[in-house]
Amino acid sequence: MIATAAEPPLRREWSRSQILLISGGLAAVLAIVGIVSSLLIREHADAKTAAARAATNIVQLIDADVLRNAELYDTSLSGIILAWQRSDLMSISPELRQMVLFDRSTAAPYKGDLLLLDQKGDILADSTSVVPRRDNFADRPNFDWHRQHSDSTLQVGGPFRSYSNFNDWCLTFSRRMSGPDGEFMGVATSAMRVVYFKNLFKNLNVGQNSSVALINSQGILITRQPDFLGKDLVGTDFSKQPNFQRMLREENGSFSGISGLDNLERLYTFSRVGDLPLIVVVGQSLDEVYTVWRRNMLLVAGATGLLCIGIMWLTLLLCRELRLRHQAETELAQMAATDSLTGLPNRRQLDQVMRQEWARAQRSGQPMALLMIDVDHFKAFNDRHGHNGGDEALRRVAQTFTETIRRPGDLAARYGGEEFLIILPETDLAGARLMAEKIRLAVQAMPRFANDPQPITVSIGIAAQTAGPADKLAALFGVADKALYEAKRKGRNRVEQAAFVPCPEDVS
Repeated sequence: MIATAAEPPLRREWSRSQILLISGGLAAVLAIVGIVSSLLIREHADAKTAAARAATNIVQLIDADVLRNAELYDTSLSGIILAWQRSDLMSISPELRQMVLFDRSTAAPYKGDLLLLDQKGDILADSTSVVPRRDNFADRPNFDWHRQHSDSTLQVGGPFRSYSNFNDWCLTFSRRMSGPDGEFMGVATSAMRVVYFKNLFKNLNVGQNSSVALINSQGILITRQPDFLGKDLVGTDFSKQPNFQRMLREENGSFSGISGLDNLERLYTFSRVGDLPLIVVVGQSLDEVYTVWRRNMLLVAGATGLLCIGIMWLTLLLCRELRLRHQAETELAQMAATDSLTGLPNRRQLDQVMRQEWARAQRSGQPMALLMIDVDHFKAFNDRHGHNGGDEALRRVAQTFTETIRRPGDLAARYGGEEFLIILPETDLAGARLMAEKIRLAVQAMPRFANDPQPITVSIGIAAQTAGPADKLAALFGVADKALYEAKRKGRNRVEQAAFVPCPEDVS
């Protein structure tokens, strides 16, 4: 009973300590995980940014090279038109006329044929022959476009299969030739072999499962390096693909998207080539983009996991040590508050509980009762059964007390020797007498000890009082003691009560 009265504060203190300790460990773990996670997230974004920056550099190099070659072609075409429009051109020999018309085109690598066409599409001048071929190009898209538009800037068309140059894929660069009044006079056109771009892209290291591509503004693929599953995709239409539509809309930048070829997620970095209808695209596999980050993430996550496990393990060890310490302190407190023979609260704990209950009774105005109990003829019992028998009898009596009083606030304690005291909070004199009779009868009904003809009995003195602010506990204790003396004087094995006599001294 005493242990239960003293244990809750210790248990609450232990629970608070344990909760604070575990909460601190969890807070440390969460802080570490949060910091490491934020760093990994930032590095994840940095990896993508670095990959996009590297791809942008590649795109810019390709842009510069393509623009340089486009300028060479444009210079050649402009020179052909200017030379043809000279009035004295026809006065020179055909061989010299061809040199004048096509000398600027020799600087362009992977060039195809350079032709000057009249307004009907017939060849006026041919870079491959002094005598122009007999052919007509009026059905070509670029020729028809120049005939319909007065724009004299460089135009890019294709890709298409060339009838010459081993049937290579080619692009066309063309300019309109206009008369003095702006009328359509013909077209200067040249072809550029797509193999040039393939050789250019081969020298770029963008990683496995990544690609470099050139596509025109109509969504037609001009070239891709490497080929997709060994297939040449030149001329494939991607105009309906969401990725291309976004590139066409934004003209340059980078974004992550699902490839329309293999359904893999890639980081696309793209840029429009100057004012030309060409777009350079670098598609990097996200698996490769995050390869280094993923390796670092596994290392950091593993180290962080071990650190967090170590913190929680040490926290649990400390909790275990605190729990063991708490258990040891609780056992020591119980030993200090418990009578070693009977297992009931001892005199020290009895005094403490009596003062607590008396103070509570004074605050609440409820009555409080005391039962002073003495085992009858205990000296004679010891003479018959020895001290071991007497100790066993006291244990049986204490157990009977414990089994008889059932309310949580009631307390049975050993006062000393064969004397016991029972505290009954919120109990008046009538209730105390009923409990006392119940206890007396329960002790009398205990089995005889070692066939002893005399049963073990107790004498009980009772006292009850509704405590006032000026009342003293010593007075109530004195009444119970006097009642016990009266019970023994009248023959023992009985319950008696005595008149209340105020006493100014405390029991302590």
